[in-house]
Amino acid sequence: MSADAPRRVVITGLGVIAPNGNEIGKFWDSIVAGRSAAGRLTRFDPQDAPAKIACEIREFNPGDFMEGKAAKRLDRSVQFAVAAAVNAVKDAGAKIGEIDPTRVGAVEGTTLSNVTAASQGETAYKLRGYKGISMFQMLNGYSGCGSGEVAAELGIKGHAVTLSSGSASGNDVMGYAAMMIREDEADLMVVGGAEAPIHPLIWGAFCQSRVMTRVTGDPAAAMKPFDVARGGFVLGEGAGFVVMEELGHALSRGARIYAEVAGHGRACEAYHPVAPEPNGAGVVSAIQSALKRSGMHLSDVDYINCHGTATEANDLAESRGIKRAFGKYAGRLAASSTKPVTGHLLAAAGAVETIVTALAVFHQVIPPTLNLQIPDAECDLDFVQYKARPYPVRAALNLSSGFGGKNSCLVLRRWTPKVP
Repeated sequence: MSADAPRRVVITGLGVIAPNGNEIGKFWDSIVAGRSAAGRLTRFDPQDAPAKIACEIREFNPGDFMEGKAAKRLDRSVQFAVAAAVNAVKDAGAKIGEIDPTRVGAVEGTTLSNVTAASQGETAYKLRGYKGISMFQMLNGYSGCGSGEVAAELGIKGHAVTLSSGSASGNDVMGYAAMMIREDEADLMVVGGAEAPIHPLIWGAFCQSRVMTRVTGDPAAAMKPFDVARGGFVLGEGAGFVVMEELGHALSRGARIYAEVAGHGRACEAYHPVAPEPNGAGVVSAIQSALKRSGMHLSDVDYINCHGTATEANDLAESRGIKRAFGKYAGRLAASSTKPVTGHLLAAAGAVETIVTALAVFHQVIPPTLNLQIPDAECDLDFVQYKARPYPVRAALNLSSGFGGKNSCLVLRRWTPKVP
C-alpha cells in the first residue's frame, strides 16, 4: 500500500470465556450446532423469583490465566476479561513483547463490572465497619479495572480505556479500537467486553422488569428470539476479546486474518430509558452510518447477527429497523440471533457476537436461530431456522442495542488476499 492509502483494520485473534466454551473451536461448534448452554440457575438460590434459568460458566479457573493473587482479588468480570484477552493474543500468535508497547492498546466494554465487589464491600462494612474494607474492594471492581488489568497482564503501554454503553458496549469498543488503528494511534489493539451479571441484585431487577424468560421446562428451549412464543432472554456471563491489527502489520508477520473491520456506526434514539423506539429508528441510523463509513452498498451485506433478545419490544423494533434500512434488499438477507446458545451477556454480548460474526465470515457458515419455530408475523426476515447454512458471506453486520436507546452496528468484510 502507498503511504497515502487508508489504514485498514483486520481481526487476527479471537478469545472467549463463555458458557458454551472457553476455547474457540468448542465455542464455534456449539454456535453452529445450536447447542444451548442454558441450565438451572446454581450460582445462588432464586427462591420465589419467576426466572430460574441461566447460562453460567461452570468450568473456569482464573489461575490458568493470571498470577494467583490477582486471580483471587479481582472481580469475576475482570477475571473473564483478562482470560479472554490472553486467549485472543494467543490465538493471534502476536508477541506483544516484540512490538513497540506504545503502539498497542487495550479497550474493554462493561456495564456492571463492580456489582460483586460492591456487594462484598457493603457486607464487610456492615460486619466490621470501615476497618473491614480493603482498598482493593474499590479498585478491583471499578468500571475501568478490566482494561487496566488486561494492559498489565499483556504489557500494553500505549492505550487502555473502558467504555460503557449498556448492551451496546461490546460492539462500540470494536468501532473505537478500529478508529484508533485507522488514525495511526496504534498498530495492534486487544479489544472486547466482559460481564458477570449473575448476581441477586441484577437477577431481581431483571425479574421485576419482566425481560427474562419465565420458562420452567427445558432450559435449552427457554429463549426464542423472533418467535410468537418468545418470553424474554436467558441471562449469561462471560467475555469475548479480539486482536485487531493494521493490515500491513498483520501481513508482515504472516497472521491469519479472520475478517476485515470495514466500518462502524452508532446512534442514540433519545426515546426511553429501557424501551427501544418501536420503529427501530436507532437501528436504521446505526446501519446507515456503518455502511457509509465502510463505503459499502446495502446489496453487499449477506448476513446480520442480530441483537435478538427474545423480548417483544426488541424483536419487533429490530426487525422493523432492518427492513427499513435495507428496503428492497431485506428479502435477500440472512439473519440470526445466537443468544439462545450463549445467553444474553449484556456488555459482553456485542464482543462475543463480533467473534461469532467474524467466524461466520471466515468459515462461510451462517449460524441458526435456535428455538425459532413460528416467527412473529412482523419478524419476517430470513432468520435461518433449524440449522446452520453454508453460504459465501461477503460481508456481515453485528447489531447491538443498549438501554437508553443506544444502537451499534459493526461491519465485517471477508478478507481475500490478492494473488500476485
